[in-house]
Amino acid sequence: MSWQEKDNTLYKQYTFNNFIEAFSFMTKVALLAEKHDHHPTWKNTYNKVEIWLNTHDKGDIVTEKDRKLANEIDVVI
Repeated sequence: MSWQEKDNTLYKQYTFNNFIEAFSFMTKVALLAEKHDHHPTWKNTYNKVEIWLNTHDKGDIVTEKDRKLANEIDVVI
């Protein structure tokens, strides 16, 4: 599934084989987000990770900053 733009966010759900894989992915994303100083809203339940991106200091809308981070998140898989 590709990123969906809805309700002023970019959204994507990732499914992994187990919790360890999901948590490993989240750790990689956390380091990437910190590097960009752009932190996602996310949720993890067992092997699923959901991510929402928008730019809070621009009024909670989707910006190029979100698109760039979304592309980089897809690379860390």
